[in-house]
Amino acid sequence: MSFMSKLEDIEQRYLDIEQQLSSPEILQDQKRYSELAKTHAELGGIVGLYREYKEVMEALEKNKDLLRDADPDIRELAKSEQENLESRSRELEEQLKLKVLPEDPMDKKAVILEIRAGTGGEEASLFVSDLLKMYMRYAEDKGWSTQLLNTQESGSGGFKEVIGQISGQRVYSRLKYESGVHRVQRVPTTESQGRIHTSTVTVAILPEAEEVDVQIDPNDLRIDVFRASGPGGQSVNTTDSAVRITHFPTGVVVSCQDEKSQHKNRAKAMQVLRSKILKLKQDEAKQEQDESRRSQVGTGERSERIRTYNFPQNRITDHRINLTNYNLDSVLEGDLDQLIDPLEKNFQAENLKAAVQV
Repeated sequence: MSFMSKLEDIEQRYLDIEQQLSSPEILQDQKRYSELAKTHAELGGIVGLYREYKEVMEALEKNKDLLRDADPDIRELAKSEQENLESRSRELEEQLKLKVLPEDPMDKKAVILEIRAGTGGEEASLFVSDLLKMYMRYAEDKGWSTQLLNTQESGSGGFKEVIGQISGQRVYSRLKYESGVHRVQRVPTTESQGRIHTSTVTVAILPEAEEVDVQIDPNDLRIDVFRASGPGGQSVNTTDSAVRITHFPTGVVVSCQDEKSQHKNRAKAMQVLRSKILKLKQDEAKQEQDESRRSQVGTGERSERIRTYNFPQNRITDHRINLTNYNLDSVLEGDLDQLIDPLEKNFQAENLKAAVQV
């Protein structure tokens, strides 16, 4: 179906719902009326843009006659008007293209954030801490709530692994572009020769799964309890409160030990497990749908280097869209929109190529 055909169908559906909303039968059914009214309001924004777009296109056609007028002043005015109308038509077309894109059903969900040290030893662990602070500050600026579910500290004050939850409005829609390998280049504080070291950290953004999203058979689980420990193996709890859950069908293993209560750690571990299994199912479904075209958006593939943070040059590069800027310090302070906005725009354009024939 072409782009314009999609818009025509949307407008017709809008008109059909408008007619239904005035029928006595619907007026007596409060639940049905509310559902239709909500859909009508959602479609209204697209229809309004589409109608303006059609008016602009009609005005462009009419203006062509004025461009051929015998009076040079009228031709000059028509030329100026033509430029304005063409500019507005392009703006409206871009807005409409984004409106007709099918929304990712996961976009409104909270997320499970996983950050793990890769190559680079203690330097990688320290960068896990840096990225955690970056995401926490970004979440705070957005008014989202955060909670740590599991941490494994390193001996240098960093983290080998951090798992957290971020909740709020459309969290996954913004953070899903962060999944992948993050590379850091900087001079460690222990480096006497001033040499730059390269380390890597993996980030996974998992849409939080509810029980209705993923059904787990208790018989498929092995649940182990153990004593929580701090950095260097020192005991931080005298009871077996830490929980490790193994899901046999997928091989997924999750652990939680940040709470003193075994019951709370088990609930958190199940929360992470559901999100991991949901992500596996999503990746499998996407692979089946399109083996030849794997979108980078939200795949969470750990082998993909997505970004480099170069401290000596205060430079940050996103390799997926060849974006480079020299605001590394502000990004680490939580100003992630300067990276996420162009990423979102790029991947929306990629999705448009597949979803809409222009």
